[in-house]
Amino acid sequence: MSSKLDLYKIFCKVGKSESFSKAARDLYMTQPAVSQAIMQLESELRIRLFNRTPKGVSLTDEGSLLFEYVNSALKLIQAGEEKIQDFKNLTMGELKVGVGDTISRYFLLPKLEIFHNQYPNIKFKIVNGTTQELCTILKSGEVDIAVCNFPLADSTLELRPCFNIQDIFVGGEKYRQLLSAPVSLEEVVKQPLILLEKNSNSRRYVEEHIRSRGIQIAPEFELGSHDLLLEFARINLGIACVTKEFSQEYLKKGVLYELPLSEGIPRRSIGVCSLKGVPLSIAAQKFVEIIEDQQL
Repeated sequence: MSSKLDLYKIFCKVGKSESFSKAARDLYMTQPAVSQAIMQLESELRIRLFNRTPKGVSLTDEGSLLFEYVNSALKLIQAGEEKIQDFKNLTMGELKVGVGDTISRYFLLPKLEIFHNQYPNIKFKIVNGTTQELCTILKSGEVDIAVCNFPLADSTLELRPCFNIQDIFVGGEKYRQLLSAPVSLEEVVKQPLILLEKNSNSRRYVEEHIRSRGIQIAPEFELGSHDLLLEFARINLGIACVTKEFSQEYLKKGVLYELPLSEGIPRRSIGVCSLKGVPLSIAAQKFVEIIEDQQL
């Protein structure tokens, strides 16, 4: 038995062609099948839709009224299907990404540029926040994916590690004496420490590692951005814990120096988070593919 939508498509084709046989050819159906479909629709609606004559068929008054609505509805469905195809072809749509300022500046911007060059008609919506804030935003549906600092423990999220990073301690000219030989974490924490705020996933990771060694930590400064860590260290306010990969400009210029540690902090990663079991949009899928091209 044909669906109601199929019946309406046949009804519209017959109404336009005013012929069962011509409608059958256009629809690649047999004429009896078209006649049967119209009879089924008339039976379900309990109304006669066509006047049958030896020369063909014509719409009844009731059929003409129905034709106007059905024809408009089918055009809207066709337009909707065409828009869906545009989404599939990435000729329209929106990419919604949650990301922190530091990761956005030092890691994500080149990826956004590549994506935009390939799919210029896709709009961007970028939401900033800490890792925990981004996970909440992701679960609310405000963004498609979040690019966060790992490790991250959340059973509702699918995690894709993409880029390995190293936490290091750096200091300015005042602390160059610490460069002569490897220093222990015990020695490092005796210096004025400059760390990110406590709600930062990066801060939490480093602090948990240090405390796992039985070492207590009491920072002199707690800041809200990675760039401020670098600047505070540059003017000799203390030793800052920063991400090595995001501090290259300062290190290469020689305005900051990496402290050699006798025991380094284990590497961690940056990755993409998405809701487990929820398919990504076509745009988000393509963007994740671009991000994952980055070698771990």
